[in-house]
Amino acid sequence: MIAQINRREFVALAGGAAVAWPLAARAQQAAKLPTIGLLGAATPSTTSPWITPFVQRLREFGWVEGRNIVIEYRWAEGRTERYAEIAAEFVRLKVNVIVTHSTPPVVAAKQATSVIPIVFTNAGDPVANGLVASLARPGGNITGLSIQGTDTAAKRLDLLREVVPSLRRLAIMGNVGNPAGVLEMEEIQATARALGLEVTALEIRRPEDITPAFEAVKSGADALYISPDALINTNRIRVNTLALGARLPTMSSVREYVAAGSLMSYGANLPDLWRRAAEFIDKILRGAKPADIPVEQPTKFDLVINVTTAKALGLTIPESFLLRADEVIE
Repeated sequence: MIAQINRREFVALAGGAAVAWPLAARAQQAAKLPTIGLLGAATPSTTSPWITPFVQRLREFGWVEGRNIVIEYRWAEGRTERYAEIAAEFVRLKVNVIVTHSTPPVVAAKQATSVIPIVFTNAGDPVANGLVASLARPGGNITGLSIQGTDTAAKRLDLLREVVPSLRRLAIMGNVGNPAGVLEMEEIQATARALGLEVTALEIRRPEDITPAFEAVKSGADALYISPDALINTNRIRVNTLALGARLPTMSSVREYVAAGSLMSYGANLPDLWRRAAEFIDKILRGAKPADIPVEQPTKFDLVINVTTAKALGLTIPESFLLRADEVIE
């Protein structure tokens, strides 16, 4: 009886070991897979149109999520305090590379580590904001793609004046906690004033500031220029609803704002920038140093207009303008 019990125990133990060893081996193998820490500044739903082409491009380079690479997704949901928390978590996890977007999360990642490579998919002027030493030779552990929002700010204002020829008073909304947003607001204010426009700055730092900002500009503006930011991106439906309620035509640089009801946008194609960011990741995972990978700039720009919103605002969009648009949303 004792021999039988011992034999059964031996078989059970042997069987358990047969199961446990492969599991242990798989866990060990997974632990060795290169890991990307993806810091999403907004929410999964708002960022997914950009992340999908990023993951697809990684696959084209041979990096398949769950097979030979791990992506740790974290979402700040537009809350600034979360950037540093997530960056610190990625440092503890010892990820191989951090990828993020928008200037504040990049700043948080930079403050969290000077060792782990950081790739930004779209950040405001990275030289002016102190992220890199120069576009050609970034130095340090950071590189990526610059969105150069200030470079196209004047172009956006020109396009807005085409659609709203009666524009005399311009409201500008931006998150003053975002260095890139501040630079863009200053650029557009200077351009607007040079054209003789009256300018009102709507400065926000948190979601609770959005509604009071619209109250402050009620009946005091002909149009609204939005400086894109994770905070505004997360709350873009509310911003668009309030803008429509105030009968304010809106201009920004992000296509997704227009899809959510904004009037128009002109700016770098963000899915394209995220797709190109995968090339930076591939180089780094194969041994390249961020300091030696030049920062790249946008090559594809899109003009998008929402004709349904235009009709709701009583605006007639010239046919010539519609023909120039890359996308017309109805």
